Amino acid sequence: MRDVLSELRAWWDADEPVAMATVVDTFRSSPRPAGASMLVGSDGTAVGSVSGGCVEGAVFDLGQEVLNSATPELVHYGISDDTAYTVGLTCGGELDVFVEKVDRASFPELGGVADDIAAGRPVAVATVVAHPDPAWVGRRLVVRPDSATGELGSERADAAVTDDTRGALASGTTETLTYGPDGERRGEGMRVFVASYAPKPRMIVFGAIDFAAAVAEVGHFLGYAVTVCDARPVFATAVRLPAADEVVVSWPHTYLTAEADAGRIDGRTVLCVLTHDPKFDVPLLEVALRLPEVAYIGAMGSRRTHDERLERLREAGLTDDELVRLSSPIGLDLGGRTPQETAVSIAAEIIALRWGGRGDRLVERDGPIHS
Repeated sequence: MRDVLSELRAWWDADEPVAMATVVDTFRSSPRPAGASMLVGSDGTAVGSVSGGCVEGAVFDLGQEVLNSATPELVHYGISDDTAYTVGLTCGGELDVFVEKVDRASFPELGGVADDIAAGRPVAVATVVAHPDPAWVGRRLVVRPDSATGELGSERADAAVTDDTRGALASGTTETLTYGPDGERRGEGMRVFVASYAPKPRMIVFGAIDFAAAVAEVGHFLGYAVTVCDARPVFATAVRLPAADEVVVSWPHTYLTAEADAGRIDGRTVLCVLTHDPKFDVPLLEVALRLPEVAYIGAMGSRRTHDERLERLREAGLTDDELVRLSSPIGLDLGGRTPQETAVSIAAEIIALRWGGRGDRLVERDGPIHS
């Protein structure tokens, strides 16, 4: 919903009904992830995408039907579906799409949800997309860290889904959960799509060198809130780092310690150490490699610099289990030379580690593209 939020909010503010189609589950090489949305207006307007173009025509037609009937629909498209080829899903993937009518009456909390997303406040929406009792389908809970509004159909279901949605929100996870008809966690029959809208994950770049500007730019492109930190005020300036959301003048290890103590480092945070100067990066990596939760720690430098850095870190008392978390030399082997090419290499490694990719050329691999 985030990608089409401004258009959805405009329709909602005008109290004009719109059909919203959302990918709630994917299998094999699905072209779009869970949470991708498409809007179909009563005037024939279409906004967004659920499949990168493969099934948009069929979803558009279904959206118009749902606008007229006001009855939500859960539809499966895929290679096992006889209609897969006719609607154009030729990529070999499968996806479940939930289509519902959205207006002020059916989703009165949308304005507050949109405000939270725009302000970077964590919020999640849990929607029943399948249930033995059709009356449950389309009901939703809006869950925040300290509150929940709405109802699904029973206190037991509300309690179970609220707890699980808070867990998904804490980790920034968007997924479909399965329960028994009354919210039994080991049962089947009810499927609930949980869309989490957590604040942007953080990318902290240490060392305000020319490579940092390029890394900040690609980090911003990938959706990170980017901070660049350097102890040298002459280099750590917004003019030199225009893509950074924040530029901090501080000793790197001091800044990272303060951010961790304040709870602003989590399991989605990526740390890029570009200083390759022992007086900066050794104290910094002592702190970083001992953090309990962080998605990625990469450090720039040659093989020789890396070996010398490891020796200093071992002298500082770090264990092999801690050192194995360090990606150094940073990035994947793309053969790049420029700061921009190096930034792409670093981003590629972050993406590969996040999704379990190997960094191979797809043309040289067999099997599914997406694992």
